[in-house]
Amino acid sequence: MKNGIKIAVLMVICGLSAYGQKNNLQMLDLNQTTKEKIENKKLVIYQALVRYFGNKNTTNNYYGSIEENGSGKFNDITEKALSELKKLGVNYVWYTGVIEHATMTDYSSAGIKVDDPDIVKGRAGSPYAIKDYYDVDPDLAVNVKNRMAEYEDLIKRTHHQGLKVLMDFIPNHVARTYHSDAKPANVIDLGVNDDVSKGFATTNDFYYIPKQKFSVPAGYNPGGNEYNSSLKDAKFEENPAKVTGNNVFNAAPKLDDWFETIKLNYGVDVQNNNTKHFVPQPPVWKKMRDILAFWASKGVDGFRCDVAEMVPVEFWNWVITDLKKKYPNLTFIGEAYDRNQYKEFLVNGKFDFLYDKVGLYDGLKRLITNDSAATVKDISFVWQKESNGFSQHMLRFLENHDETRIASKAFAGNAWYAVPGMVVTTTLSSGPVMIYNGQEVGEPANGTEGFGGDDGRTSIFDYWGVPQHQKWMNDGAFDGGKLNEDEKKLRQFYSKLLNLASTNEAITSGNFYELLEANKTSKGFNNKVYAYLRYTANKRVLVLTNFNRNEVKLTMNLPKDVLAAFNLSGNITFTDLLSDTKFKTENIINGLNITMAATSAVILEF
Repeated sequence: MKNGIKIAVLMVICGLSAYGQKNNLQMLDLNQTTKEKIENKKLVIYQALVRYFGNKNTTNNYYGSIEENGSGKFNDITEKALSELKKLGVNYVWYTGVIEHATMTDYSSAGIKVDDPDIVKGRAGSPYAIKDYYDVDPDLAVNVKNRMAEYEDLIKRTHHQGLKVLMDFIPNHVARTYHSDAKPANVIDLGVNDDVSKGFATTNDFYYIPKQKFSVPAGYNPGGNEYNSSLKDAKFEENPAKVTGNNVFNAAPKLDDWFETIKLNYGVDVQNNNTKHFVPQPPVWKKMRDILAFWASKGVDGFRCDVAEMVPVEFWNWVITDLKKKYPNLTFIGEAYDRNQYKEFLVNGKFDFLYDKVGLYDGLKRLITNDSAATVKDISFVWQKESNGFSQHMLRFLENHDETRIASKAFAGNAWYAVPGMVVTTTLSSGPVMIYNGQEVGEPANGTEGFGGDDGRTSIFDYWGVPQHQKWMNDGAFDGGKLNEDEKKLRQFYSKLLNLASTNEAITSGNFYELLEANKTSKGFNNKVYAYLRYTANKRVLVLTNFNRNEVKLTMNLPKDVLAAFNLSGNITFTDLLSDTKFKTENIINGLNITMAATSAVILEF
């Protein structure tokens, strides 16, 4: 099609622009690009939990110590490792678990106060129970006393490879043992000026349960039977008790609560109908802003904000607006699960991106696991209803540290079953896509690590090695030398897909047009086959995905409006960008006949 030609398209089916808006019976300009297309590059994020990424130790003892099971270090993430991630198609690396958190490991020799194991989950401890916002985890340093410099060097190496750095910001809660010994001299530590006689006060940093002592959850056995410590006594002195991180206003939280954490107070009186007291500004607001600015000043390019919805949207509006005055290119990603609040946190909260977990992820997981309730209509619902108008602001994924591994028995049991889901995750919109370290080589998360249990996840609480990832790491060569042929092919699939995501303009910034309505009576189509177009004036791709566990023979029809818009007729050749396979049709008006293998996908350029 020649540039500059405007074509009127009768949208028989509703479609989406790169912005995610519904296109219905309107003029479609195949030459013009939106402002968003010009300015933004599709984010391809690699989540690297630093404790695991460079860990070469394969011992994996149950509840093993750092001496037994090892830990990855900042220094393990070498220029070679980063260059290989870039070749994979990645442009952002989310370094997970960087900030210092509570742990059962004794670093008193480095001047770090020992934590009480009764309020630590796992030998390593949760990366989301922050002990000092201004410091980094000593587990991740070769030289503990030089730990901040080692992290700063990692940031520099990442930038040297043309990659950007994301890190966690945990704003809702901290460890029960929080105390910053690395804070700047002018910073007042959290809770120092609190009036602990009041359950809620706008000037308090924490919430309290007056006149009640904290009780360790009954039955908690920190570190397992083999772990011994003089502090392991089922007691922790906290009087009055502070409110637990997941809004538990009880001095005796349960074992399945976030009992290792305490909730921060942003001026919301939770027990009084969540009334808001933001004038004068609660002191936590400025303290959190200063923490974000501290890390931004070190070259961090963005933040993944933990449980963002548990912090008032008014705070996000203020802090993101304020920080972007000095750091205009900072990226803020919110972990969010309430689809009814998505627009609120994007528009008023000023987030750049939000998790798309309860919509696309959950629907795709049903399809990948061959659930009896699975249907591609769930995908349609996401773009038509859930994220209509802001699809490009939704971060899509199939794995992260909170979710089960695809290859685990708790998910699909076979990494290849996720191929169609991963293609949809990556190409449905111009928004970001993310993978988790080990996903691209089929890590199944087998075994019981310790606190984490045998749950199909790679535990964030324990010291552990990730076997499939270690094969690719190959003792620090980062060349996949220990992967078998099937594992290499899986990684090649991810590489091909992710590179397309960041380089093919139809995927990075193109418009969207669903093809289900046009094929509701077409041969082979059922509730586990999904089809759509992504296109610009210069590029167009047809995405076909088969979630069925069996081969399907499809006749894929393009509606008349699409044929007219793209000036298609006669013999057309389609090239699968994933495999370079060519498919031909003698007359496109009669559709494209294509046989698709079980759980497969094609991205057909034409």
